[in-house]
Amino acid sequence: MRKIDNEQGTDNGTSDRKRFSFRINLFFFSSFIIFTVIIVRLAILQFVEGPQLKQQEASNVTKNVPLTPIRGTIYDSTGQNRLAYSTPVQSLYITLSKNYSDGMEEKRDNDKKLLPELENMTQKLANRFAQYGNKDEPQMTAEQIMDAMDRNYQRFSGFTPRLIKTNLTPDEVAYFMEHKSEFPGVDVVEETVRHYDPDTVAVQAVGYIKSYKSARETLAKYKNIQKSMSAENDPGLIYMDNESVGFDGLEYQYQEQLRGKNGYKTVPIDPRNMPEGVDSVTPPQKGDNVYSTINKEIQVKTENAIMDQLRWLHTHAVSGRTHPYAKTGFAVAMEVDTGNVVAMASMPDYDANYWQTGTISKDKYEEIKHVYQNATIKNVGSGQSGQHPDSTVLLGSTIKPLSVLIGLEEGLFTTNTYYQDTGAAYFGRNNSSRVRNSSGHVYGSMDPATAIRHSSNAFMVDMVGKRLYNKYINNATEAQGINVWDRYMKEFGLGVSTGVDLPGEFKGLLEYTDKGESALSRLAYASFGQQGKYTPMQLAQYTTMIATKGKRMEPHLVSQIKDTNGNVVQTFKPKVLNEVKFPDAYWNEVIRGMATDVSAFKGFPYDFARKTGTSQQSVGRELKDNGVFIAFAPRQNPKLAVAVVIPEGGFGAWSAGPVARKIFDAYDEVYGLDGVPKKKDAATADSNAAKQP
Repeated sequence: MRKIDNEQGTDNGTSDRKRFSFRINLFFFSSFIIFTVIIVRLAILQFVEGPQLKQQEASNVTKNVPLTPIRGTIYDSTGQNRLAYSTPVQSLYITLSKNYSDGMEEKRDNDKKLLPELENMTQKLANRFAQYGNKDEPQMTAEQIMDAMDRNYQRFSGFTPRLIKTNLTPDEVAYFMEHKSEFPGVDVVEETVRHYDPDTVAVQAVGYIKSYKSARETLAKYKNIQKSMSAENDPGLIYMDNESVGFDGLEYQYQEQLRGKNGYKTVPIDPRNMPEGVDSVTPPQKGDNVYSTINKEIQVKTENAIMDQLRWLHTHAVSGRTHPYAKTGFAVAMEVDTGNVVAMASMPDYDANYWQTGTISKDKYEEIKHVYQNATIKNVGSGQSGQHPDSTVLLGSTIKPLSVLIGLEEGLFTTNTYYQDTGAAYFGRNNSSRVRNSSGHVYGSMDPATAIRHSSNAFMVDMVGKRLYNKYINNATEAQGINVWDRYMKEFGLGVSTGVDLPGEFKGLLEYTDKGESALSRLAYASFGQQGKYTPMQLAQYTTMIATKGKRMEPHLVSQIKDTNGNVVQTFKPKVLNEVKFPDAYWNEVIRGMATDVSAFKGFPYDFARKTGTSQQSVGRELKDNGVFIAFAPRQNPKLAVAVVIPEGGFGAWSAGPVARKIFDAYDEVYGLDGVPKKKDAATADSNAAKQP
């Protein structure tokens, strides 16, 4: 038994030694693996991630503080008149080099020393402002300066410069530049203030500015800029909260070109986020200059023509009554072959300098809130909801040239077809619906051109609306005729974007798509202009299509962009958006019919194509007559197309026609409807007369 026990003890000892040896080996192997991983990780940190971490370390100890960019200028077509421009001003900023805030643990022991130090500086600044500042302006007090310094960091980070005073006088600039060492952290910085032409030239088209902080809360464009800029490596592209940005019009549309790039200071900071000095300064870059197609002389005459006509309508009876509720008027003048918009007036207008600083007072906003938007491309109300029509009105008879074109192209009649006008047209079940001509006129036998010239509602209903409906009545859907009508409208720019280089364009209100009425009724009323509301810009583009016989030109308000050295950065060339190809005979028939008598054009030296319109609509339980007018001149080799809308102005020939005449005259003086500027001829004639003995 003892022998057996000894053998068992020997076996147990051997087993224990083996287990111990295995554990030792496992420990050393595990240690080897761990140290290998650590060494590899250290190698990755040093050779792979080291440069990136070093760059991060550098960014953690420096901050780029933006300096305001210098905004470019918006010129009129001559390049001489500035519609929007910036002027330099000198501003005083201070960067706090110490922590002056209340409640900081590390500061409490030094409070008796630091706060009086800051108070002494604010009083010293106030004294110098009073000594060297503009004596005609209220001077800043020490309390106001202390508030601007934001010592408790409620508005700014520790390293961010605080604006103390802007528009410094030359004496103030000279003093602070000379005594910079006496005011730690003080810098004199050149900034700009935005100005707009005091003659209020095309203010809604030019637009206005707002602070970036305010704009990004409203406009997706600036929200997206904020997101994309966070990943940018170029600090010159970072937007500042107090920076002014375009909020509407050309200011908004060409924001990137006008803005330029902000400068910045690279500021080293300590772990408390306080500045330790200025490492380097990169100056701002001025934005590019935008050259508009708007001609100031033509624009001002267009604006004056509208306002003069509104006053005339208030005091002169047309068809037995005055039109005292005509308060607004809109006009667009567009070159036929280039798409250049030479005038775009939305009246009444306002002084865009109200937005000069990027903000506007409550009182000023209340004054302009119904007129600051561009009603030539937007649907803008008068401010009395339900009482007056918006800026986008029914086109009335100005749609009739297109109605006839549709009828000819669809084979509903030919240029040789004659229609017997009895003064009214009937449609619907048992002919229960009736449409009469204006004032019940009976025109008798007429071809398509004559129907346009006399503005026959009966012709349009019987020959276009009813026939278009009947042509497609056997198709799968009763509304197929509506779809055909809609296609033609959009091919002519009615109900779609015109492509104009302005933001917020309204595409129109297509009432003929409302299924509350039968398709026949909708087509009947649409045929003479009572089923679609479009903007004056759309109306002008449609007019150019007739003038060019089918080319839909893209309207634009900018011809080129130049940098600060005058080098051309971008040029905008004429662009055809789409083309409608009809036989020349159809175009000629329609243009021949655009010959309505308009007394305002008596003595006009050019043969021109025109169409008057009076769209009637129910507003505030009353029927309102809106004046609409389209024209292009000359009839052969057309140069300029004009569209005018006077809501509640009555008949288009009397309300809108006179405005159009003055626009053509203004263009003729500046550019010449025949290519010869009459203003130049007049100056030459005067000069020659002066030389005569």
